[in-house]
Amino acid sequence: MSISTELPSTHNHSNCINAALTMATQLCVERGVQLTSIRQQVLELIWTNHHAVKAYDLLERIKPLQSAAKPATIYRALDFLMAQGFIHRVESLNAFIGCCDLKTAHEQLLLICKQCKNVEERHADVVMQALVQELQNANFIAHSKAIEIQGICENCSQTLNTEIPA
Repeated sequence: MSISTELPSTHNHSNCINAALTMATQLCVERGVQLTSIRQQVLELIWTNHHAVKAYDLLERIKPLQSAAKPATIYRALDFLMAQGFIHRVESLNAFIGCCDLKTAHEQLLLICKQCKNVEERHADVVMQALVQELQNANFIAHSKAIEIQGICENCSQTLNTEIPA
């Protein structure tokens, strides 16, 4: 099951949150790992919208739910969620987003809108295959692959009445 990251004008984001939490709970049971209360709350906070969220922002938002939460609490939850493939780190923003395909291990192409701050995850198989070929040509062993591109999304470009360059 994939979680949609496309944002039509009628987007009901509660569906994204519910799908992510349901799938994460199911996968944790299948994998024999614990989706503790704090981990679930952090995952839910990350899925609040399609914006990347920083660890310290998560800490502030979780304080009303977990008054004893400390930075280490958040970072442990984030480490678990990343290890399980439930979230991705957006390196250029030092922040995190929910993964749109929890069942499949994959590299990600992240499109980061500088206007609305949404981050869209794309599989971009052709791009990733070309990247693998380049890495092989360079005899380079990659430990992880993610491409982050910052620009203006389709919705914002329409709002700004500008064209997306080819």
